Amino acid sequence: MGLVLERKDLRDLSLGAAFLGTGGGGDPYIGRLMLERVMAEGRRVEIVPLGEVSDGDRVIPTAMMGAPTCLVEKIPRGDESALSLRRLEAFLGVQATCTMPVEAGGMNATVPLIVGAQLGLPVVDADGMGRAFPNLYQDTFHVHGVPGTPMAITDEHGDTVILTACDDFRKEWIARGVTIRMGGCAHIAEYPMDGRTARRTAIAGTLSVCLAIGRAIREANEQHRDPFDRLVGTLRDTPYRHARVLWTGKVIEVYRRTTEGFARGWARLRDTEGSGETLDVLIQNENLVARAGTRVLCSVPDLLCILDRETAEPITTEALRYGQQVKVVGVAAPPILRAPEALEVFGPRAFGIDLDFVPIEESAP
Repeated sequence: MGLVLERKDLRDLSLGAAFLGTGGGGDPYIGRLMLERVMAEGRRVEIVPLGEVSDGDRVIPTAMMGAPTCLVEKIPRGDESALSLRRLEAFLGVQATCTMPVEAGGMNATVPLIVGAQLGLPVVDADGMGRAFPNLYQDTFHVHGVPGTPMAITDEHGDTVILTACDDFRKEWIARGVTIRMGGCAHIAEYPMDGRTARRTAIAGTLSVCLAIGRAIREANEQHRDPFDRLVGTLRDTPYRHARVLWTGKVIEVYRRTTEGFARGWARLRDTEGSGETLDVLIQNENLVARAGTRVLCSVPDLLCILDRETAEPITTEALRYGQQVKVVGVAAPPILRAPEALEVFGPRAFGIDLDFVPIEESAP
């Protein structure tokens, strides 16, 4: 059974999307405001389970790409991703029957919902990352051989580039350059596929997980209960299974710069539970690796989330500031992201980090 999204669901959705964004994916609050606007116009947002997508459906995922730091200053006009989808349809000579998130984290969980509302398309409850990753080829579609192009890239002026590339790595390199020319963030439609391919390659149920996570955090705060306990319990019944608090501390230093189309840097957190140790979090749009001295507490593809210490509300990488009191939560990635072929794309070495991936369940406490 599908779900018709209501305006009362949007806070939960944006909270959960921010959590799965692991610091990146674009500010979900902006996506929430955009979605509220289209829903206020009376437009319908329908989410359909991945299992209900038929073989003959034409699925065109939509998203935003670029540096989240740019999005804060360059608010979208609102119809850019819909324009990308329509112009990709025209190039391909096909008509989409549904859209889908490329990544379920951050603003990119809401972009397809906005597109679906604007164009009257259902949105598939699935994505290709189960979180957010910085590069266009870091998704299960690429891992399982779905061509990433042709793709469309559109900016707020209505300029569109249709890109075909010889492989997904070239696609990322060229599209990143186009996005920089478009001001550091742009809106895309990519990985056109049929329904059978979507069912084979996508991670099912991630929008539903966003809603469940957001609901758990909100209700725990409303009921004056520990939101971290509720969060861990909620994740236990999802494909993410295992989660735990890794660190409690204060942000004492943040280094961040926007370069080559990404927000890169690191954050340092001092333990406030008595040890005085520091934790370093490496950032490329998203939180990638957390280390305390020589100990690696969490690394990609597992999720590394920095949350407000009291409310468990996620803090995006562009919003990290000195003095914030936080807890760091590590979450097991869905099994599809941990397969050997997937780790070549999602693991630490895919980011140039000389580490072997150690699942969060096995990492040092």
